[in-house]
Amino acid sequence: MFQANPSDLASALALIAQPLKTTPDDYDILLDSIGDARLVLIGEASHGTHEFYQERALITRRLIEEKGFEAVAVEADWPDAYRVNRFVKGEGDVLEASDPLSGFRRFPQWMWRNTEVLDFAVWLRQWNDSLSDHRPKTGFYGLDLYGLHASIDAVLRYLDRVDPEAALRARERYACFEGAKSDATVYGYEASLGLTESCEEEALRQLVEMRRIATERLAGQGRLDGDDQFEAEQNARLILDAERYYRTMFRGRVDAWNLRDRHMADTLDALAEHLALQRGGAVPAKVVVWEHNSHLGDARATEFGEWGEFNVGQLMRERHGKQVYLLGMTTYTGNVMAASDWGAAAESIRVRPALPNSYEALFHDTGIERFFLDLRLDNEVIETLAETRPERAIGVIYRPETERASHYFHSRLPAQFDGLLHFDHTHAVDPLGPPEPRLGDEVPETFPSAV
Repeated sequence: MFQANPSDLASALALIAQPLKTTPDDYDILLDSIGDARLVLIGEASHGTHEFYQERALITRRLIEEKGFEAVAVEADWPDAYRVNRFVKGEGDVLEASDPLSGFRRFPQWMWRNTEVLDFAVWLRQWNDSLSDHRPKTGFYGLDLYGLHASIDAVLRYLDRVDPEAALRARERYACFEGAKSDATVYGYEASLGLTESCEEEALRQLVEMRRIATERLAGQGRLDGDDQFEAEQNARLILDAERYYRTMFRGRVDAWNLRDRHMADTLDALAEHLALQRGGAVPAKVVVWEHNSHLGDARATEFGEWGEFNVGQLMRERHGKQVYLLGMTTYTGNVMAASDWGAAAESIRVRPALPNSYEALFHDTGIERFFLDLRLDNEVIETLAETRPERAIGVIYRPETERASHYFHSRLPAQFDGLLHFDHTHAVDPLGPPEPRLGDEVPETFPSAV
């Protein structure tokens, strides 16, 4: 029936969609749908849409206030996001307090360095400051792996403080990366062809030593240094996976994508375990994740899964089942903050109306400006949505002139997500001014996939 008359499907969708009226109780139904899930993964259809950032922050605030979530983990590098973590916990230095987003210095800066993220970080700092001493503070962490040199610096700073002899050994091992300072992709290309020495073995040895140091400090002191040892160990693991990622980039998209998403999934699991151990380990930690739909929607429900790709959402479902809730977001038209090419200036670009027969066009035809759709409902409408349709994905690069080829893929939405938020007309995020550039930067974040 719906296939013969698409307008009937849009009308039926309008009956089960939950309109959002921009009131405090907008997300009551969503929180009920999330239930007891301890890993809530909130996606976005672009890396530069104000409504996605704003509403994700509102939902996250309620999860922290009402359901006791202990961390926000985002699609950003561990050392860059850790500056925000120190700020929101009241542990940062003067620079972090005056500009907690100063770690986000590489293209695309606007992805995390914007007023929407700053507003959330300030709120989170105020929330943490209001807690009694016995309640754990909610942190802010990065899951991605591009920050090779920033992570090396972080490991060395930690070892200089706790074990100077181990710091000397680490410097000798990480000296292998000296040739990668100007461009890590050049290192990856040359190492993949055997034109330069691979640093994988040295990075692995350092990670093993970091774990040994942690074991010895735990045995000697009966505890670890709060987050410090964990932070250093995660940086050491990032270095190992980043080295592998830069070499894998030249073998093809699927291998590089899978390595990156497995790293993010493993980091998420390590973070949840660490937070649980910090407060006794009896109850698993609750974590909110902010990433692109492409990472958080189950890849098995998309054409990318047919090509052999997996992603964070799929891995979390496979590992944790009903403890995971996947929430996607879509838009029909408006403006987005993006670049026309890698390294180009960010600009507010008009988002073309979605293609006919796409999920976004179908949601537009409901006539509802903003709504939540529970994709786990057992009815004919959701069953019809499970038939493959085009879905749009805008990353940090947006090319309207080649939109069909550059920004659409096929998916089965009810298998991809547990719930969906649609905002029919959206606006670009508001970027902050750039901080001082950092020497020896790696490739842009999200390269080469743009999401």
